[in-house]
Amino acid sequence: MLQRTTPDALWHSHVSVCRPPQSVMAVCGCFQEPFVSLHTEEKANATALPTPAFPDYRVISLIVACAIFMEQMDATVLATALPTMARDFHVRAPAMSIAMTSYLLALAVLIPISGKVADRFGTKRVFSGSIIVFVLGSILCSLTHSLPLMVAARLLQGAGGAMMAPIGRLVLLSAVERKHFVSAMSWTLVPAFLGPLIGPPLGGFIVQYLDWRWIFYINVPIGMLGFWLVRRFIPYIPSAARPSRFDLGGFALCSVGLGCLLFGFEEVGQSANLPHALSLMTVGAAACMGYLWHARHRSDPLIDLSLLRIDSFRLSVISGALMRITQGAQPFLLPLMFQIGFGMSAVRSGQLILATSLGALLIRSATPALLKRTGFRRGMVINGVLSSMSYAVCAFFQPDWPFALMFVLLMVCGASMSFQFGAYNTVAYEAVPAERMSAANSFYTTLQQLMLSVGVCSGAMILKLSMATEHHSQLGQRDFAIAFLVVTLISLCATRWHLKFAHDAGSEMSGHRGRRTARGSA
Repeated sequence: MLQRTTPDALWHSHVSVCRPPQSVMAVCGCFQEPFVSLHTEEKANATALPTPAFPDYRVISLIVACAIFMEQMDATVLATALPTMARDFHVRAPAMSIAMTSYLLALAVLIPISGKVADRFGTKRVFSGSIIVFVLGSILCSLTHSLPLMVAARLLQGAGGAMMAPIGRLVLLSAVERKHFVSAMSWTLVPAFLGPLIGPPLGGFIVQYLDWRWIFYINVPIGMLGFWLVRRFIPYIPSAARPSRFDLGGFALCSVGLGCLLFGFEEVGQSANLPHALSLMTVGAAACMGYLWHARHRSDPLIDLSLLRIDSFRLSVISGALMRITQGAQPFLLPLMFQIGFGMSAVRSGQLILATSLGALLIRSATPALLKRTGFRRGMVINGVLSSMSYAVCAFFQPDWPFALMFVLLMVCGASMSFQFGAYNTVAYEAVPAERMSAANSFYTTLQQLMLSVGVCSGAMILKLSMATEHHSQLGQRDFAIAFLVVTLISLCATRWHLKFAHDAGSEMSGHRGRRTARGSA
């Protein structure tokens, strides 16, 4: 599927081919090479420098995907190892959800400042630094011997991951023409889906034949390669304007609000200390309400809520949030169901889980063509129902079902979800002005990670409630069936917002001209 093309072969020899459009130039400001002499800079004050040649959008896309590959593979490898880690840490399997939510919490708290940090310290510098922090967090995760220490190490790892995905997307938004953006996003997500493709079987192999700690060590060589590629190929992208003053009050309110809400929700799911959990959620809700007041009275808030006035952005945020709750629950529920509910080995479980990543990978190359044919609105409405139903099928899995049947069904699930999120991630930015791309990027990615963590918490809480209702201390097949059906209902609720998209939403990006042609004929 991927062409065997070297990065050097993809560089254009003419500046005009790679020159960003005016809308993107507004985001990126002047494009300069990272190494410019003082004499050249002084001359630039007098005369404008010509725009230098940039690598083809596929080069930038694949380099950004290298960082996302590492992050995505880490998540899928960890999911396969959760039952084994629970035994080593002497806790129940549902309690390991905090190892996933702590990482997602760090993402949700720090992603809002990613745009400001990139504007102040430079996109390229922050992107490469985030890779180093992620690698250091991975090393610490491999050295832990208890769940609390694992949570602390995952928070540090999440601090690095919080910058990788949004800054990587900001690189694409800054250096890729809008007409190539759908293709660039697809090129970025193909290697990114290779991580989940390799992760489950690799995680099963490591858990069964080596030690689960090696799932974190493998991030080291990948991270070093990504760091070198960023420093070697990603161009210098200066900020369009002087960085604004950091919103310290907004950052404090967001951190307290999101942190207390997520950890409170996590404690409710574990039934550990309900009064303490309710207290955390109350403090979190109060902090979030405080931020709403704060944002209305500040010209440059940390999270710009006024972006929700843009129809395509608002609808993508709401519908995508509901679908991501289901998406976040699945990688937590599946390995537990296969290994604990069905008694499969870690290797066999990993082989089944990779089906979702394989389906996602296979559909990526067809996504632009499908969107061009159906348009964003019709594609999201139809596929949204299909992807939700594919999650519901997991509730009816039985240990004696043929392996091939479950594999194919999970492939369909992965393919439909990949198409859906590819559509969300593209149409969300359709009407966002160039000068607000950074703020929109931070807002969108923050909510994306927050909803994934809510999905993990929801899966754990549903399992615990089902166990309490059935009066048993060990997870059973019925508990997993109930969990899958509940999260399916949540994702189906997104259909209401899919129907509110304009019929020609994203037509410039997808190339779909059905409705516009009809209007022109009239």
